[in-house]
Amino acid sequence: MASLPTPPAQPDDDADAYVGLAAATAERQARSRGWDTVRSVPPGAFLTMEFRHGRINFQVEDDTVTRCWVG
Repeated sequence: MASLPTPPAQPDDDADAYVGLAAATAERQARSRGWDTVRSVPPGAFLTMEFRHGRINFQVEDDTVTRCWVG
């Protein structure tokens, strides 16, 4: 039987710290801290529910991050 894959470690980062930042600033900061994928979405956007290691999500309204979550 094959062993289960071990997902890569995610950056040790506080998602709530991005709330209130300008979208471009938040993206630069997230990439500099090691996030592989940075996704910005408008409020109410339809998203799939799969969890992806190394991805941070920003809900952006009026060029400001209003919500942030990992996966």
